[in-house]
Amino acid sequence: MRRRDFITLVAGSAVSWPLALRAQQSGRMRRIGVLMPFARNDPEGQARVTAFVQGLQKLGWTEGRNLQIEYRWGSDDLQKAATELVALSPDAIFANSTPAVAALQQATRSVPIVFAQVVDPVGGGFVASLAKPGGNITGFTPLDYGMGAKWVELLKETAPYVRHVGVIRDPTSTTNIGQLGAIQSAARTFGLEVSPLGGRDARDIERTVTEFAGGSNRGLIVTGSPLIGDNRDLIISLAARHRLPTVYSYHYFVTDGGLISYGPDTVDPSRRFAGYVDRILKGEKPADLPVQNATKFELVINLKTAEALGLTVPPSLLSRADEIIE
Repeated sequence: MRRRDFITLVAGSAVSWPLALRAQQSGRMRRIGVLMPFARNDPEGQARVTAFVQGLQKLGWTEGRNLQIEYRWGSDDLQKAATELVALSPDAIFANSTPAVAALQQATRSVPIVFAQVVDPVGGGFVASLAKPGGNITGFTPLDYGMGAKWVELLKETAPYVRHVGVIRDPTSTTNIGQLGAIQSAARTFGLEVSPLGGRDARDIERTVTEFAGGSNRGLIVTGSPLIGDNRDLIISLAARHRLPTVYSYHYFVTDGGLISYGPDTVDPSRRFAGYVDRILKGEKPADLPVQNATKFELVINLKTAEALGLTVPPSLLSRADEIIE
């Protein structure tokens, strides 16, 4: 072999070696499932999935090369979607929201599941403890029930005249039940009356909010769930129509026209979720991966909406905001 040919061969090997090594590490094309309780074209759902896939890419997993991703979207029939994903025999499933994880838990007790946006994974029966999940499920919890007190405080700080708070929630969600209890407890400190609103569909949300808005000195707190997320445009429009100051649990409500939100960043942490999927694909067990808490919370204020409601947001609150929409 001529010296030049030998150098060319070595150089080519040096370039291909990392790819070969990664292929050797993975051993085969790996398959993961993604269960998102958003419509396929929902910007928030797309942003979360994009961040998740980018996180996987940074860890050496590229769709179509060494990874196949199966997506299921929407919240109409999560159980059917969960069953379909499990039937594909994936190496792991990434699931967003408590209802999505509950559906997957019914479908499998063996396929590894990494969750996001599950407020009470212990109370929901998904893990034995945060430190030692103990089964096939682990993930990231965004906030605790104590967040309800923060929402009450923000509502009073933004609209001091409010005396009666309506809480829009999904009555079938254990998470929303817990959040409602925390809000009721905090409201007593401020001398506020609390009314649960919302139900199983958009019609019930519209009916209960419209009835509630008939009184004076009213305000809203909107908890988080797939039902609430699916109907966020309706909820934002109802708050505007009835001139109800409203605190939301996630920033994308305020981006879409809501007044104020306080809650965890929902997009950037998706890159952290990819780290757990990567570790599972490399052989670690969900039982040994502790549930992680959110580390970043955002206060977002929409001044245009405040002006439309005739509200003046206190400078002390504006100074604490992570984002102000004008």
